[in-house]
Amino acid sequence: MRTIDIVHRVYEAFAARDLDAVLAVSSHDVVLQQHDALPWGGRYVGRDGVAEFFVKLVGTIDSRVTPEQIFAAGNRVVQYGRTQGRVRTSGVEFDIPECHVFTIDDDKITSVDFYIDSETMLEVLGR
Repeated sequence: MRTIDIVHRVYEAFAARDLDAVLAVSSHDVVLQQHDALPWGGRYVGRDGVAEFFVKLVGTIDSRVTPEQIFAAGNRVVQYGRTQGRVRTSGVEFDIPECHVFTIDDDKITSVDFYIDSETMLEVLGR
């Protein structure tokens, strides 16, 4: 399977809130990272870590990713786009640029780094 196809599956699964589908394309020792100032941020290891991240994220914001560009370079896939949605507690809406960098080996995601405009996201969250 092409690396870009795996990344498309991840975005489809996130949009459907289908954690099992996300885990199905994740290696057992996957590493996920996002700026630790965010309520769902930090470094998460393994499928249990991905599940913890997922629960924190969807518990804090209702969001969707809109990819604008996706590039493959060997076993890496870079996606640039926007994350849009609203904060669950306040209802404040947001539309923020973001970039995700995936590493894929043997048709499984082994690492993913999520980058967003953290300062703006923290302002939207009221922090």
